[in-house]
Amino acid sequence: MRFCDVIGHTELKKRLAKSIDEGRVSHAQLFTGNTGYGALPLAMAYVQYLHCTNRHDGDSCGECAACRQIEKLEHPDLHLVFPVNKQGKKPSSGLVSNDFISEFREKFVSSGGYFSAQEWYDCLDLGKTLKGFISVAEAEEIIRKLSFKSFSSRYKTMLIWLPETMNERAANMILKILEEPWEDTIFVMVSERPNLLLGTILSRMQEVSVPRLSIEELVAEAGRLGVAESEARQKARLADGDIHRLREIVSGEKGEISSENFVLFRSMMRHCYLNKHLELLHWADEVAALSRERQLELIADFARLLREAYITHAGCEGISYLWGEEAEFCRKFFPYIDSRNIEPIVEHLETAQRRLRQNGDPRILFSVFALSVSKYINFGK
Repeated sequence: MRFCDVIGHTELKKRLAKSIDEGRVSHAQLFTGNTGYGALPLAMAYVQYLHCTNRHDGDSCGECAACRQIEKLEHPDLHLVFPVNKQGKKPSSGLVSNDFISEFREKFVSSGGYFSAQEWYDCLDLGKTLKGFISVAEAEEIIRKLSFKSFSSRYKTMLIWLPETMNERAANMILKILEEPWEDTIFVMVSERPNLLLGTILSRMQEVSVPRLSIEELVAEAGRLGVAESEARQKARLADGDIHRLREIVSGEKGEISSENFVLFRSMMRHCYLNKHLELLHWADEVAALSRERQLELIADFARLLREAYITHAGCEGISYLWGEEAEFCRKFFPYIDSRNIEPIVEHLETAQRRLRQNGDPRILFSVFALSVSKYINFGK
């Protein structure tokens, strides 16, 4: 993947290319940003530029042997690590990324690198409850691979996607290499939640923060997707800097996960409206059965929907980022979210998120959350 294949981020791409041209290549770099901002494709373009033997004009050539191999994710000095899992396997079974490298290559090439963790887990057919992880066996494999000499390039590059899925033992094994970096060995990590990484790992990495895309960049992409000029800006604004979200809007479909989250949000608020506390407990049981990854995504979507309902109540519907059935529901729901209850509801949401990340019991914390919110939704009272 070349820099020109990455949507937007013109100045950031120039800065990354310049750092390589000037020989300022950090042994450990952390690209951070949401899926739709393009952190993964940008990191891959950086790696290709690093290995390219004929780079020019601030980009890799796309024609040399190294470029052709990296575009297929087949370069012998590029090692890929990503979270994996399999139905029926126990965490101790020793699954590693190489067991699923063909699936990952296919997903990356077909999407241009713009795909979410959940979309990857769907490729692995993990269902709603399982998620991928990076195991101790994977950390051992990383050390084994890096112990060999480079095959055709100066650098050995280890690209780790979603390093926050490493368990503590695996992370500590990687930390030892980061503390005493091996010559011409480059770690490139791509994280959506860097706050979940060990502080000792974060302190040894140079962060490259990938921001959301600009309105103009999304307008241009909407045009490439066939959106009429009269509609492109509106759809770009609704996408809120996220190319993934823009593609959902343009296709007329929301992602399956977001749609399920909206259904759960709507059902919970309706139970609150009717003071159906027993149904709220059943709702909490349903959410507790989801994977932790899905539960965190659910909380993020709840926060978004509450924000949109509140700004609609405040008379600012013109800056709302809702469409379709979400917009229809929030237009009916917004009278019950105002300055008297938005802060305590969000506080309960943040508490649930914090406790979930601290490995709290999801059945208990979502039950407490749902019953607490029901007190603040005073429909018709």
